[in-house]
Amino acid sequence: MTTAPAPTRTGYDDLGTGAPTLLLLPGWCGDRDVFDTTAAHLARSRRVLVCDLRGHGGNAHQVDDFDSVQQVDDLVALLEETGVDRVVPVALSHAGWHGIELRRRLGPERVPGLVLLDWMVLGTPPGFTDALAGLQDADAWQDVRAALFGMWTDGVGSPAVHRYVDGMAGYGFDHWRRAGREIAASFATSGTPLEALARLDDPCPTLHLYAQPAGDDYLAAQQAEAAELSWFEVERLDACSHFPMLEVPGAVARHVERFVARLG
Repeated sequence: MTTAPAPTRTGYDDLGTGAPTLLLLPGWCGDRDVFDTTAAHLARSRRVLVCDLRGHGGNAHQVDDFDSVQQVDDLVALLEETGVDRVVPVALSHAGWHGIELRRRLGPERVPGLVLLDWMVLGTPPGFTDALAGLQDADAWQDVRAALFGMWTDGVGSPAVHRYVDGMAGYGFDHWRRAGREIAASFATSGTPLEALARLDDPCPTLHLYAQPAGDDYLAAQQAEAAELSWFEVERLDACSHFPMLEVPGAVARHVERFVARLG
């Protein structure tokens, strides 16, 4: 493991060689080990940075408050420190906002594409806004978190998924409150992820890989968007959890590599 010096406050692993580099980003209240196996697959073909967000992983004890903007500042600093020129973010869930912001800040020459993993690309489902508010309530956050954990693990047979979610329980109220606040702010200011991507100055080739929800209607709705948006594509994975990179890491890596190879 390599740990970046200040000011990034970011732990990361640096694997493989080959451009463009892949920047693997876990979501809120989760650590970078969610990508361990997938990163090993991807590093056979190109350079891979697997990064904890500020306040996560080895820096989870950090007591100062921070926001998504500062986390992206860290990521930009990390890219500079490690000499990365062209990078494709591969972002789990709401770390997708960080990926979009990297594209907006650095532009298409440095960020030629984006991979989103199991995210609400069409917008939030019913009740999600209330759940984000509950995570910010000292009296409700544990019940909301338990409901999320149940949704992510019920009917899931993968021990790796259960271990990862158990690890997420190590994050306390301050972390979950911050996650709720920052995720809510992103949706409030940017709309849906596809709307945010559409507002970029230049279209950003974007691949969404997902497993949940499994219904055909959700896939069809995304395929309809892809038919209208030449820069967007979607693939449903043969997995059943919110963390398909833990269930089918080889398949995730193959889809990512195929997509990135087309970017040139």
